[in-house]
Amino acid sequence: MGELTTDQAYALVQNVLLGIIKNESRTTKSVLAAVPNVNLDYRPDPCAKSADELLRHIAVADNFFLEAVITAVFNPKSVSIPEAFKSPPEIADWYERNYAKNFLAVSALSGEALIKSVDFRGLFERPAYFFLQIGLAHTIHHRGQLSTYLRPMGGKVPAIYGESYDSAAAKKTATPAPA
Repeated sequence: MGELTTDQAYALVQNVLLGIIKNESRTTKSVLAAVPNVNLDYRPDPCAKSADELLRHIAVADNFFLEAVITAVFNPKSVSIPEAFKSPPEIADWYERNYAKNFLAVSALSGEALIKSVDFRGLFERPAYFFLQIGLAHTIHHRGQLSTYLRPMGGKVPAIYGESYDSAAAKKTATPAPA
């Protein structure tokens, strides 16, 4: 596979990827916000991340992949959640604010910036736009993990790709029965 030209990379990002990642970020925020503020140490298996670790990992990594595209530097330590933010709603709001800022910066990148080579931990180098796709897959993977934690923690699963059992039940209780 050949590399994209600056015009092709720009068109791909502007016409395809930005819409997808914006929609996915809304879903990610809804899953982060659905984490109950209890049992944050829940983990389905001793080798799994805790709910709190996974919540924070998703919020940070989704933003740091965007920053890697913006800066052309892969630096996981460039993004961190302030220590004052402890609860899932605080983290979800932090995620949303930072994602919006980073999304705008990515939206403004030129084709030249989008094809700039980014080193991924010394393992491989790819054009910056590639990390929009990798970041998206990474977030979707971990978001799926976190969504399976919600019910065992006492929470409700929001709609992700269509209604969930919980979102459908909430809709039924919110809609009065016909008389």
